[in-house]
Amino acid sequence: MPSISKKGQLMPQSPIRKLVPFAEEAKKRGIKVLHLNIGQPDIETPKIALDAVKNNTISTLAYAQTEGSETYRKKLANYYLKQQINVSPKDIIVTTGGSEALTFVMGTIADADDEIIVPEPFYANYYGFAHAYGVKIVPIVSHIEDNFSLPPIDEFEKLISSKTKAILINNPNNPTGYLYSKEEIQKLAAIVKKHNIFLVADEVYREFIYDESEHHSILQEPGLDEHAIIIDSVSKRYSMCGARIGCLVSKNKDVIKTALKYAQARLSPPTYALIASEAALDTPQSYFDEVKKEYVSRRDLLISELRKIEGVKVAKPNGAFYCIAELPINNSDDFAQWTLEHFQFQGETVMVAPAAGFYATDGLGKNQVRIAYVLEKESLKRAVKILKEALKSYNS
Repeated sequence: MPSISKKGQLMPQSPIRKLVPFAEEAKKRGIKVLHLNIGQPDIETPKIALDAVKNNTISTLAYAQTEGSETYRKKLANYYLKQQINVSPKDIIVTTGGSEALTFVMGTIADADDEIIVPEPFYANYYGFAHAYGVKIVPIVSHIEDNFSLPPIDEFEKLISSKTKAILINNPNNPTGYLYSKEEIQKLAAIVKKHNIFLVADEVYREFIYDESEHHSILQEPGLDEHAIIIDSVSKRYSMCGARIGCLVSKNKDVIKTALKYAQARLSPPTYALIASEAALDTPQSYFDEVKKEYVSRRDLLISELRKIEGVKVAKPNGAFYCIAELPINNSDDFAQWTLEHFQFQGETVMVAPAAGFYATDGLGKNQVRIAYVLEKESLKRAVKILKEALKSYNS
C-alpha cells in the first residue's frame, strides 16, 4: 500500500470540526445539538450582497482577476480609509478567504524551519497552515487569569532568534475575544522594527469591538509600512462565511509582489463571491450597530450564566464572539466527545470546541473549551444549562 507523507500524518486536526461526525450521529439518534463549537454567525447576510448575486446578468462565469477586480480593491481601500488605514488598491490582494491569505503570508515571509511567534491560545488553523509550510510556531503563553492580555515584551525578546521571521497576532483574538490595546500594538511595533521582522495581524473581527473600546490596526502605526501585513475577510463582518473572500494588505511592495505569485498559482478568487463582497461594502453602518448590540447582549448573558456554574472560570471578551471557559474537568477532548456520544438533557446536548487545539504548548488548554456565542439568547441560555447538567453527569 502506498504510504502517506509524514507531513500529512502529523497535520493537526481542527479542534473546531473534528467532532462533527459525532454530532451528526447524535442528530441521527434524534438528539438536538446546540452548536457552540464554530464561529458561524446566525446573523442575516446583508440583502444588498445577496441581491448582487441574484440580480447579476453574467452569461459566462469567467475567471476573476488574480488579485481581485480593481473596482473591488478600490472600494476596499475606501473602506480602510474610513478605518484610518491609508492604503491603495495596489496594496491589496484578494484571496479565497482569510485562510488563503494566511497561507500566502507564510509562504511569502518564511522558509522551512523558520519561526513565527504567536501568543497562545490562537486560531487553531495557524498551526495547521504553519505545519503545511514547514514553518515552526513558537508560542508565547497568555493566561485566563490575566484575561489573556499580551505577555510582557521582554518575554517576546527571549524567543526571538535568527530564524524568527514574524510575530503573528489575531486582533480581536479568536478564541479568547481579547482586544489588543493601542499601547500593546505600539510595543509590538517597536520590537519588530528593532529585530527587523514582520508583524502580521489577523484583523477579521475588527467590527466586533465592545465596551467603548477601539480597534487599533497595525497599519495605523507610523514607520511600520515595511513590517506590517494585515489578514482580513468578509466572513464574519457581513455574515458571509460561505463566500470565502478575504484579503492580504501590506504596503511592503516585495510582500505584495511575492504573494501575488502564490495567488497566480491558484488562478483567482471566486467570481460570484467577489460580486457579493463588493456589494457588501455598501452595507449601512446601522447594520453593524445592530449586530454589535446583539453580540454584546449575547456575550453578557453567556458570561453571566457561565459564572453561575460551580468550578467554571471564564475571561470576559472585548471583541469577536468567542470566549474560553475553564471547566472542572481534566480532558476537554474527552468531555466534548462524551457530550455528543453519551449525554443528552431533555433530548438536547451541546457541542463545544476543546481548547487544547488552540495551543501549541503541549498540555495547555486540556481543561478548557472555546464557546462561540453565535446563537440567539434563549438558545444560548439553554445551551449553558445543558452544559451545567453535562458537567454534573460527567463528574458524577
